[in-house]
Amino acid sequence: MSKESVLQIFSERYKNKYRVYPDSLKEGKNSFFFMVRNDKSKYLIIVGNSDISGKFEGEFLGKLTLNKKTLSVKMAYLNHRNLSLLQEIFPYLYPSPAGLKKSFGTGDRLGIATPAHIQAFKDKDIFPVLAQQSARENARTGRTWQQVLDEAIWGCFETGYEGKFGADADHVKKIEDLSKAVDCGYTMFTIDPSDFVKDDIQQLSEREKDEIYNRISEKDKLEKLYLDKTYTVGRKKFHFDARSLRDIVITYFKALQHVVKCYGFLKDYKKGGFDFEISIDETSFATSPLAHIFITEELHRRGVNFQNLALRFIGDWQKGIDYIGNVDEFAGELSYHAIIAKNFGPYKLSLHSGSDKFSVYPAFAEKTQDLFHIKTAGTSWLEAVRVIAEKDPHLYRQIHHFALGNFEKDRASYHVTTDLSRIPEVDRLPDDELKGLLDQPDSRQLIHITYGSILTAKDKKGNFLFRNQIYKALFKYEDDHYKNVSSHIKKHLNLLA
Repeated sequence: MSKESVLQIFSERYKNKYRVYPDSLKEGKNSFFFMVRNDKSKYLIIVGNSDISGKFEGEFLGKLTLNKKTLSVKMAYLNHRNLSLLQEIFPYLYPSPAGLKKSFGTGDRLGIATPAHIQAFKDKDIFPVLAQQSARENARTGRTWQQVLDEAIWGCFETGYEGKFGADADHVKKIEDLSKAVDCGYTMFTIDPSDFVKDDIQQLSEREKDEIYNRISEKDKLEKLYLDKTYTVGRKKFHFDARSLRDIVITYFKALQHVVKCYGFLKDYKKGGFDFEISIDETSFATSPLAHIFITEELHRRGVNFQNLALRFIGDWQKGIDYIGNVDEFAGELSYHAIIAKNFGPYKLSLHSGSDKFSVYPAFAEKTQDLFHIKTAGTSWLEAVRVIAEKDPHLYRQIHHFALGNFEKDRASYHVTTDLSRIPEVDRLPDDELKGLLDQPDSRQLIHITYGSILTAKDKKGNFLFRNQIYKALFKYEDDHYKNVSSHIKKHLNLLA
């Protein structure tokens, strides 16, 4: 009994009701599993052993006869229970750590782009982190850690992907969120200690700095370890004098304490290996090589085994658009950070706000010697909206007007220089020019930043204003959606190869 014959007979029987995803077809436990869709939703089909299919939640469709053998046909829902059963049969559906392999995260704010992401990774020697969402993104979209991970895994099954992939609980600030992510099965944890970073140090007087520094309990120990110590990195020397050590300790000491606390929890609570990332990129100033050395040395001294470190690099890293700054200067500064990461680790340098930073990717891959991790999130959302602009201009115009009204509120947590006055009047543009708005930095950032408001906005009756229409449109034009997202992510990956 061949897999091809199962698909052929099923397709002939149900050709007017379901469209099969042929790449999803797998055989296990004397049964066949594959995904289908009708005009409204997707399902898992199980053909074969009724003892197996009976465990799955769904509806019995009937029987098929193949090679004189009668097989039951079950239509199962794409829910968490059924996914857990599927993972028991096909263990490759569990995420795994990346370790020091070069890696790339594809955040998916809608939960439907994973098949497109997998297409982009085809023939690329880069470890895919297919489930990646931050606690802030979940709060803004109304999703949970479990939903994010489950939807990514269903996307893997739809494409027939059997390779390894990661699941990143991104920008986590609280132990409570770490606990939930561990329970869901995540394999990577990105700690965001920005609440503990002294980001206003440049506004403090020398006296104020001294007062803060003298209150740090480990000040004397840190001075014995670092004061007057010089590190040679490449052709340059970096020296801890009294002032530089004081300023770095004031800036990062409490943040490192929080990181150590989070790591200790994960080490005790998480069964099996995991990737640990520290994010210190959300500061108003760049991380100096000397600060990088201090952070790394302190983490190692305190027993933190980390794989990724996200620094705040020089230049302007705004959401959804290319790097703003001198690429040669960035590459020069990056070379020192890359040497530190290799010689003091090794560990990977992580680039956050990595969406569409095309101008710096070649230098980033070269200088780090492939010891890198890159995160994207909003860019896949923007490519989805591009499809809506092309296929449903009326819906896009509504979204655009709504975004304009919510931009000032939503921009509060982002560093952007968006100028709304530079965005063309949407109602004056012909339909065929709307998708071009997603190529312009200001209108691109407009849609990027307001995603949470767009996806959660409701009318007075409690009905979503746009969410259901967005999903409906992207489901209808799924092939276009996958093509857009895949092509755009592949553009990122090609520059890193």
